Amino acid sequence: MTFKDLGLSDSLLKAIEEKGYTKPSPIQEKAIPKVLEGRDMLASAQTGTGKTAGFVLPILQLLENGVDYRKRPIRTLILTPTRELAAQIHQNVKEYGKHMDLKSMVMFGGVKQKPQVAQLRDGVDILIATPGRLIDLNNQGFVNLKKIEILVLDEADRMLDMGFLRDIQRIMTLLPERRQNLLFSATFSKDIKKLATGILSNPVSVTATPENTTVEVIKQRIIRMDKPRKTSFTIKMIEEGDWQQVLIFTRTKHGANKLCEKLNNKKITAMAIHGNKSQNHRTKALAQFKKGEVRVLVATDIAARGIDIPLLPHVINFEIPNISEDYVHRIGRTGRAGANGVAISLVDNEELAYIRDIEKLTKQKFDKEIIEGYEPPYIAEKDIKAPKGNGAQSRGRGGSKNSNSKPGNKKHYHTGNSNKGGGNRGGGNSGNR
Repeated sequence: MTFKDLGLSDSLLKAIEEKGYTKPSPIQEKAIPKVLEGRDMLASAQTGTGKTAGFVLPILQLLENGVDYRKRPIRTLILTPTRELAAQIHQNVKEYGKHMDLKSMVMFGGVKQKPQVAQLRDGVDILIATPGRLIDLNNQGFVNLKKIEILVLDEADRMLDMGFLRDIQRIMTLLPERRQNLLFSATFSKDIKKLATGILSNPVSVTATPENTTVEVIKQRIIRMDKPRKTSFTIKMIEEGDWQQVLIFTRTKHGANKLCEKLNNKKITAMAIHGNKSQNHRTKALAQFKKGEVRVLVATDIAARGIDIPLLPHVINFEIPNISEDYVHRIGRTGRAGANGVAISLVDNEELAYIRDIEKLTKQKFDKEIIEGYEPPYIAEKDIKAPKGNGAQSRGRGGSKNSNSKPGNKKHYHTGNSNKGGGNRGGGNSGNR
């Protein structure tokens, strides 16, 4: 099957060809035709499988073929949990829509609001936003969502984990009753299904890969490790392997900073991104990492779903996440778009229970290596217990289970016909500037 077979317009096909895409991924094959039909959708897609193009491409076509407003109201709202993911989606929107007369913008906190307000006043067709800044600017009277035709909740499970349920519910009340709704989530927990029931109307379900599985092209190594020796082993792997691009995940901000300091002391250039870093720092660190100016990027889970780096060869779990699903998203930063990748997890005795939970979630049994000179102390199977205070494993951080309200209204529509010709805004390049 080709992208042309999916019913995409010539302007989109041209942009796809310029990106070097040859054929659609499974999620794109399944999602694009249904979105073009105007259907509500509940989709589960493995990270790194082309999910973003699966909804951005048809949305661009629907908007291009829709009503030609004299002033540009916001017609599509894409909500994401993190700044990095919002920025990445916006970049995709600009690349795929480069031959269309559509304008898009990204909105998130941590930066000055004045430039964002100026963009809103100039008119925008597609808004990609994190919930907090969107609500803030709406409360100030700068955002009008009354013309929304399409709503996308991307990484919905992560938004619930981060405590955004009430914000989502608030945003739903600002939208028109009739709209198309697309909900994407890597996991389908009870909370996600409850959220979907309150938002979606007669949705089509799309699954590209089994829920909570890891991409097959990712080689996963589980190395049992003496905790104090993790840093020296990490440095050894990077130096002896001459690795030039490595993404490392830690569980805490302090741990990320500390590891960065030790790497830089060994002349291995490293930068950290986490919630305490300014948005300008996070953007700069990610840009330098992508360009190869920084060899190692050390991140906490806040960035796990917003980093999209083609052909990223190595991911290291310096510490194992205490939420099993986060393991899937971490290692999904490598092995993207069918490329091969290696994910290495350094597991001390205190983290063995986390690995056991990940094995249950992903339905796989890991072979566990022990490296001479870095052996962990002996521990019997019966002594492996979950660390104290592991309440986050139950996905209760956001308090989403305590709310019984159902957000939003469920009717949907399109002002345009996906089979219609090019519309009145044909082929210009003014969009997305």
